[in-house]
Amino acid sequence: MARPVTIFTGQWADLPLTKLAPKIKSFGYDGLELACWGDHFDVEQAAKSSKYCQAQRAILKKSGLECWAISNHLTGQLTCDPNNDARSNGFGTVPASCNNNPEKKRAWAIKNMKQSALAAKNMGVKVVNGFTGSPIWHLLYSFPPVSDEMIAQGYKYFADIWNPILDEFDKQGIRFALEVHPTEIAFDIYTAQKALEALNHRPAFGFNFDPSHLVWQGVDPVEFLRAFPDRIYHVHIKDAKVTLDGRTGILSSHLNFGQPNRGWDFRSPGHGDVDFEEIIRELNRIGYSGPLSVEWEDSGMEREYGAADACSFVKGIDFAPAGGAFDAAFSR
Repeated sequence: MARPVTIFTGQWADLPLTKLAPKIKSFGYDGLELACWGDHFDVEQAAKSSKYCQAQRAILKKSGLECWAISNHLTGQLTCDPNNDARSNGFGTVPASCNNNPEKKRAWAIKNMKQSALAAKNMGVKVVNGFTGSPIWHLLYSFPPVSDEMIAQGYKYFADIWNPILDEFDKQGIRFALEVHPTEIAFDIYTAQKALEALNHRPAFGFNFDPSHLVWQGVDPVEFLRAFPDRIYHVHIKDAKVTLDGRTGILSSHLNFGQPNRGWDFRSPGHGDVDFEEIIRELNRIGYSGPLSVEWEDSGMEREYGAADACSFVKGIDFAPAGGAFDAAFSR
């Protein structure tokens, strides 16, 4: 049976859900992965009112769409980030009263992430995707020298922040799926292992697998799946293209997405370097049956064309595992 194909609404938050839902259905999608900003999903309202969730569900149902996950990335980022510059003022749905106050931002974000567990339960989904931020990302290049103790302290800080959040997830029967991503506490295979170890491998914490964030780092996305077969709680379908030409650098030279002198950039699925067939084969092997959710980001392509093209691409690459060995009939 084919996995449902959904699209993450974060890149479409400029459109109200009532307009977005029929548009996405017309592209061929089965559902939406609702972003917790714009008017797509309000965590505080959803945690307080099952009627609010019923209303959001009704908007989707009217267009023949389902929902399997909500995504609270922006709030999650503030839980462990330093929050010490203006970039996080007004970030996502953080109140203006928190601006320029790192710890007010953090306290609000922790509360909101806890609420997202009950909000997901009221919405009838089992997974909240998102970010954690990181207190040690800025220490990535070890100069001035960074000690092992400083890194260990960063993982302890992450665990101290997230264990109480995950207690609420356990209470509600919901799982959190970290999108492994540069700027997060886990951004590759080894840091993902460290994050799990910091949390004593508690089951509430797993991963939103997104190959686009691995491939440009030189990490094989299939190896990530092999490393964490029981922790893949959700899957993003997103692509990236490495464009190193002898002048461009993998750190992208402080150039924003879409600028020509970057060493890599995001692409619409099927237009980059990710080997999606091998990913589908490995997802089949580990028994993942959840949504394949397009996170559409491509600065060189019109987004409605890209979203429709991505839906067709994903449905074309998804296939069920074999029921047995191809040559089993020979022995009959």
